[in-house]
Amino acid sequence: MTDFTATKAMFHLPEGMIYLDGNSLGPLPKAAPARMATTLRDEWGEMLITGWNRAGWMEQPSRIGDRIARLIGAGAGHVVMGDTLSIKVYQALASALEMRPDRRVILSDSGNFPTDLYMAEGLIASLGRQHQLKTPAPADVADHINEDVAVLMLTEVDYRTGRKHDMKALTEKAHAAGALVIWDLAHSAGALPVDLMGCNVDFAVGCSYKYLNGGPGAPAFIYVAPRHIDTVRPALSGWLGHAAPFAFDLNYTSGAGIERMRVGTPPVLQFAALEAAMDVWEMADMADVRTKSIALCDRFIAGIETTCPDLKLASPRDGRMRGSQVSFHFEHGYPAMQALIARGVIGDFRSPDIMRFGFTPLYIDEGDVDAAIAIISDVMENNLWDTEDYKQRRRVT
Repeated sequence: MTDFTATKAMFHLPEGMIYLDGNSLGPLPKAAPARMATTLRDEWGEMLITGWNRAGWMEQPSRIGDRIARLIGAGAGHVVMGDTLSIKVYQALASALEMRPDRRVILSDSGNFPTDLYMAEGLIASLGRQHQLKTPAPADVADHINEDVAVLMLTEVDYRTGRKHDMKALTEKAHAAGALVIWDLAHSAGALPVDLMGCNVDFAVGCSYKYLNGGPGAPAFIYVAPRHIDTVRPALSGWLGHAAPFAFDLNYTSGAGIERMRVGTPPVLQFAALEAAMDVWEMADMADVRTKSIALCDRFIAGIETTCPDLKLASPRDGRMRGSQVSFHFEHGYPAMQALIARGVIGDFRSPDIMRFGFTPLYIDEGDVDAAIAIISDVMENNLWDTEDYKQRRRVT
């Protein structure tokens, strides 16, 4: 059984703050500053360029990838870290489209995170082969899977509402139609159990700064199914994806296995913070995390619906059908969220009217939920959000 009191003690949580935004950026693991200081002082400072060999910097992308693989139902050698999530989406989609050259449809949904759709649009324009991006409503995706679809590209958990797709069922239907499947795990990895191999997924991508707590700008990851990894062509043929980067060949030859999906130089300092976060994950069982996540979300929903009638639930009521977040509709959601933040309850706002709250059992408990409900109730009952200052939109919402 996971000791959540012990995991909570592993994070720095500012005094007086109830942090319900780990679905956007996880908090600082207490061990991260010392880990980063060691990397700065003892590795970069003392080893300089020899740190690539002596400190194992070059192996970080695969070593940490193996640690994340455990959380997403993948095996050793199936996941590699590096670059941003947008880059990994591009890699996966470009490679998958090349594997289905006679098809022209990329199927996603209208609830997908915009950057995934932007990357698809940009790739379509670059290829110039008359591909189409189709985005039906999330609930209607299955009805649009047919033999025209080259790639089904979905985010498992809707970033606005928390609605969860059925990964196994949709993957099976796509494969039956001859399509390949890419899953974005940005709101899944570290939030709920994922079984990539059990679901027979082709590609998966995700970030490490949300539920995995790797810090702002932490690198993304990509998974490629073992059946594809030795034949898939990397669309971005970066130096570190080369079979022998230090041979300095003028022509590109793909590296072996998942290494071929590497592109740029590993962000060594950021990896130091992420490794500190992964040490906390070694203390947790994903089944325990999921059970407590559902319980915390259910407790929050019940409390808000009892005390805040103006907030309307946007997330699925059934915990099995949502990720580890709860969202409510409110016409004045932006200023209301600013009022909450000013009082120490940190959530976020998503257009047009979504107030979003994330629940991470590694550091959120029942006491935090109850305290948040009390503050939200006060703000809503007394219209404390109704000031000009709270209505001024900032760059990040």
